[in-house]
Amino acid sequence: MSDALQAAVARQRMLLQGRLSGALARVGASCCALWGDREALERLLRNTLPTLPSCEYLYLLDHQAHQVTANISCQGILPEQYGRDRSQRPYLAEAMAGAPFSLSPAYLSRNRRRPLLTAVERLTNADGTLLGFLGADFDLRELPLTRELYRQSDQWLQMRGDPAIRGGLFYQQRVESLMDTRIDEVLDLLTELVVAHGVFHGKLHFSSSRATLWLFDDPYRYRVLDFEDLNNPGICLAYPRRAYAEDAMIPADQVDAVLRTFRDLRFMDENIYLRAGSLNIMNGIISLIFSCDGSHYMRWDEFLDKSLDFWIGAGVSCAAGATGADGAP
Repeated sequence: MSDALQAAVARQRMLLQGRLSGALARVGASCCALWGDREALERLLRNTLPTLPSCEYLYLLDHQAHQVTANISCQGILPEQYGRDRSQRPYLAEAMAGAPFSLSPAYLSRNRRRPLLTAVERLTNADGTLLGFLGADFDLRELPLTRELYRQSDQWLQMRGDPAIRGGLFYQQRVESLMDTRIDEVLDLLTELVVAHGVFHGKLHFSSSRATLWLFDDPYRYRVLDFEDLNNPGICLAYPRRAYAEDAMIPADQVDAVLRTFRDLRFMDENIYLRAGSLNIMNGIISLIFSCDGSHYMRWDEFLDKSLDFWIGAGVSCAAGATGADGAP
């Protein structure tokens, strides 16, 4: 997980912890006063559940993490959970080690196969003797978080591909595709669609001679164009005229330069060559997939700054599957 994504998750966990710790502490105090009376404890949990938004289950465990109440849920009481040994469940590790309150990492529930979080309150009597634990399971889908949208970093990202492909890289050579034979015309057409017809994300699959397009007017569905489509300028009539987005990260006059660099990478070497490339004008990110199956994601301006010598050489073999910031494909 990237640092930025980890930070986004950590912020949400901090918000949750702040919301849940005080509420469970109050419930835990009431449970301690009724400890040993299963009927009274289950009644307390039933009355408490509606006050904990998005809580799926409430239950109590003894000092050995054996369940001493049924599971209390919005659908009713689940008595079959009484007596269950939860001592080996990862979400109890911190509480059993002494944490007064703990919030587990997200995990997939065994029964519903959906992401959950478990909050655990450690229960002690007046002299500090451990009585047990109060557990509360929360469905991530229902939690009332801010849910701020995570923004992907624009830092150059490299990923290794299939080792079988990398291992056989120098036993294969580029085979001329239909798109290769008319590549300039195809690039001209895609430039027109991006600059004047509302395409904000386009991907060219050079080896299979097709393109996939995403448009502002219908962003949830992509279009697939085959070679015949890409070889026919008349297809522009099927896409509404749209002004270039003012907040696009890639300037309109640089779209053609990006696509022409795709062409150069396609023909730069018989073994190491571009199989597919895409650009997204809104986040300014270029993606590249090379013949070794390695992938690169980088800012458009950084991409244009790289020379062909960098991609072919840079001291790192494509077959080695480089992933460092200075690596080649």
